[in-house]
Amino acid sequence: MTIIVFLIDTSGSMNARTHFGARPSLLDVAKDAVEKFLKFRQRDIASRGDRYMLLTFEDSPNNVKAGWKESHVVFMNELKNLTATGMTTMGPALKNAFDLLNINRMQTGIDTYGQGRCPFFLEPSVIIVITDGGRLTNVSGICEELNLPMHSAVPGSELTKEPFRWDQRLFSIVLRLTGTYNSPNDNINSLNNNFAVPSDESPIDAMCDVTGGRSYCVTSQRTLMASIDQLIQRIHGGVVINFEKVGPDPPVIIPNDEEVVLMTNTCDSLNGLNNNVNNSNVNKTAINCNLSNNTNNNTTNEINGKSWHSTRKLIYVQRSAQKGYSVGHWPIPESFWPDLSCPTLQPRTAHPLVKFTCTDSEPAVIENLPFDKYELEPSPLTAFILSRKQPHIAWQVFVANSHKSSELGLPFG
Repeated sequence: MTIIVFLIDTSGSMNARTHFGARPSLLDVAKDAVEKFLKFRQRDIASRGDRYMLLTFEDSPNNVKAGWKESHVVFMNELKNLTATGMTTMGPALKNAFDLLNINRMQTGIDTYGQGRCPFFLEPSVIIVITDGGRLTNVSGICEELNLPMHSAVPGSELTKEPFRWDQRLFSIVLRLTGTYNSPNDNINSLNNNFAVPSDESPIDAMCDVTGGRSYCVTSQRTLMASIDQLIQRIHGGVVINFEKVGPDPPVIIPNDEEVVLMTNTCDSLNGLNNNVNNSNVNKTAINCNLSNNTNNNTTNEINGKSWHSTRKLIYVQRSAQKGYSVGHWPIPESFWPDLSCPTLQPRTAHPLVKFTCTDSEPAVIENLPFDKYELEPSPLTAFILSRKQPHIAWQVFVANSHKSSELGLPFG
């Protein structure tokens, strides 16, 4: 079950006309994008338990147009009746959306404050903001930065430093659509339906990145459809974790003799083939070799770079096929040692900071002792680990200050 919140920009600038077909407004394009998202999402079996909410940039409580208990008919009627008459109050609108998602978390107890963080106690939520990327405004004038109000009346909000939680991600579709058609790169993208939609440069992009999501800069009908498709593919049950390397880098793996012989024979064969080609194919062969070398160099640079030292990514938490919900046994430790003299718990960050060392160790599986296993979404860290081709080697993970006698703490996995 995933909670999907559509937060629609209803500021006056959303009345601007676009170059699409009958010249719809940006708000009309946003409504159509929501309808297409629902249509494509319902093709997935995992969408059967989805719950949808429709919010706007209006002040609370008028911002809630359709809650997750409303029927699909009510949701669609409220979507069609949206009008753009307000201001671009992005910060308060996001804060209201997070507060609605967090209002029942203390009652359900899924955050388990002071008892560690349990990845299997989660309520996956996705907030999808559809906006035009215009200047942020409020009653005082234009805002240069995106700021979320920190005060909150939600019970338990003081126990988390950020307004969001580790199972809540923010995505944004920024409609950079003009009144006249002018998209020289669209013809290039039309040759490939799987091209990556670039991120937007508005302040919402940084907020999306902090929560583990991203923004999509939409400049044409094709990029709009691609962003919806890519966004649907990123809806998974899981929690976001910060990973950080401590200690030295792992030793460089030297290929064995068989790999060296195989590479030598392959190179000799290619050299013999190149010597037999005629002059008309020499230039073509050289171009192909250069393209191949450039591709290999780019992949090597990504793996050999330092981006894998620190990354913020989602770990997938699968649901049990028999029980219909996630099952687990062990929590991630808290980043503090309990103090009996302290009257309140220390506030935690939304995303736990898990540190790992690159010291090779063999995974120990004790008979009849349950263990949890999670998959990390593709990232520079996963690419680096997979490139080493050591499936039987494990790296230990820690949570700093989780033990009273050690700053790094003891390994928990």
